[in-house]
Amino acid sequence: MAGTATAGDTSTATAGNTSTSSNLAPTRSLSKKENQGLLLGRYEIGKLLGHGTFAKVYHARNVKTNESVAIKVIDKEKILKVGLIDHIKREISILKRVRHPNIVELYEVMATKTKIYFVMEFVKGGELFNKVAKGRLKEEAARKYFQQLISAVAFCHARGVYHRDLKPENILLDEDGNVKVSDFGLSAISEQIKQDGLFHTFCGTPAYVAPEVLGRKGYDAAKVDIWSCGVILFVLMAGYLPFHDQNIMAMYKKIYKGEFRCPRWFSPELTRFLKHLLDINPVTRITIQEIMNNRWFKKGFKHVKFYIEDDKLCSINDDEYGGVDYSSDISESESEMEIRRRSASLPRPASLNAFDIISFSRGFDLSGLFEEGGDGARFVSGAPVPKIISKLEEIAKVVSFAVRKKDCKVSLEGSKEGAKGPLTVAAEIFELTPSLRVVEVKKKGGDSMEYEEFYNRELKPGLQNLTLEVEHPVESSYLPSDTE
Repeated sequence: MAGTATAGDTSTATAGNTSTSSNLAPTRSLSKKENQGLLLGRYEIGKLLGHGTFAKVYHARNVKTNESVAIKVIDKEKILKVGLIDHIKREISILKRVRHPNIVELYEVMATKTKIYFVMEFVKGGELFNKVAKGRLKEEAARKYFQQLISAVAFCHARGVYHRDLKPENILLDEDGNVKVSDFGLSAISEQIKQDGLFHTFCGTPAYVAPEVLGRKGYDAAKVDIWSCGVILFVLMAGYLPFHDQNIMAMYKKIYKGEFRCPRWFSPELTRFLKHLLDINPVTRITIQEIMNNRWFKKGFKHVKFYIEDDKLCSINDDEYGGVDYSSDISESESEMEIRRRSASLPRPASLNAFDIISFSRGFDLSGLFEEGGDGARFVSGAPVPKIISKLEEIAKVVSFAVRKKDCKVSLEGSKEGAKGPLTVAAEIFELTPSLRVVEVKKKGGDSMEYEEFYNRELKPGLQNLTLEVEHPVESSYLPSDTE
């Protein structure tokens, strides 16, 4: 079932896979000389997970955080000889562009005179291929994997990245059974599109390649990825390939003609869906948006919510803020009743002591406590906590943001995915005095320019309506004196 990739030895194919595959064969660990001390001062190198023509992948441990990682070691001399240095640079750029919970993450890139090191997420669960090799999957499991795959592919396409070698061997599973797309060695970016608006490089794995790639007349890389996703879904549900023949040219002929049959255990709904995915005409082939609106696909589908903070990928946990609330229309009197009800149920916000106030400020200049800057701001208000929360919900409603709440924390989440994921703003309410609250707002994810526009247009004007105008809000008694 596994095809042979036409390229990608320098890629991140199975950085987190400890099992044997056609691409990676376990062998020796690093030599004593190579293993002396720590790699660049913080990585303890473990066993070799596998190797290709230009790179070796090792399991490693960050001694400072105790985190397991996969380190791909690339031989500089070899890639320079064959002219692959630009390829490596492009792969690094792509991996930094597509940070998503369902994509293997590149943590950092380091280099010495002779080696390039990719420090990557270590994915413990092995390849999806190994799951299918044991037999076809149940529909619920296949759908979950396919939904996560499409989430990752949609994210890539929105950022002008096209994988071009999607197959079960390049889809890893973490310890919780979640999909992690790997191996961006054959991927392309929109900047590489020719004047005719198409790509022309023949690449991919034979059994998963789209018919228009075989035609060698140029292709839309987004539609090529969708075809590969369709083949993967068929394989997950059937346990075998839709287009298969011992003779590769005969197999290409079947692909080109779109000759496949769905087994009897496929539901009519799934069969129709697959025919749209494996449409040999790329113009009429289903799009990513149409896939996400398909009835079979939508069953149990959960949108992936995440943000990037301090250069780390963070998933939004329902438990942190509670469920999602799309603020509904309520009258003014109902709103007042809701505020009174919440006042009785909400815990008292955390109080700010002198050290908290100092930490908010710049040295002993306390003006920073009440100013805005960067991707965050603070407001002082005499309004009760429930009223502040209601105001945040009101602001969210204007821009159709979802709201998550837990105690005195509120998360406002946009649905439109920007270059850095959907805009997510966190607000937390603190008690300054019995009659004053500090509202701290901060961008948790998304694009800074999008945040700035939302902040200036909606968030700041809305919260300023609740803000007390105080020239000297904190007296010196809040600070320890110099003599103490």
